[in-house]
Amino acid sequence: MTDKTPAEEVLCPVALTLSLIGGKWKALILWNLLEGTMRYSALRKAVPDATPKMLTQQLRELEADGLVSRTVWPVVPPRVDYALTPTGESIKPILTAMYRWGDAYLAKRNRKSCCSMKPPADE
Repeated sequence: MTDKTPAEEVLCPVALTLSLIGGKWKALILWNLLEGTMRYSALRKAVPDATPKMLTQQLRELEADGLVSRTVWPVVPPRVDYALTPTGESIKPILTAMYRWGDAYLAKRNRKSCCSMKPPADE
């Protein structure tokens, strides 16, 4: 038995990256967490097309892969916060490049982005 996650069994770096962020909603979750810690309810609003089950599943996978941390606060009602780990933060340049590429693609097609979150100005 190995301590590696299924994603770490992939040897090609591109395939590994895609296995880590390539879930249906993972990149959007990570993109939104670039702004900082978010509660589960805020993530639900930020990724409205993801069902609660799928959002939870994607968050668990991101947590298992060490990209997202989950903090459960001992309060009533329960409060759960999600944040990027340092490894998760390191994906910022990739997500910013994806945003810019997609934005340029939309511009070539004379379409506008519906994404309300823009990449940081310093990137």
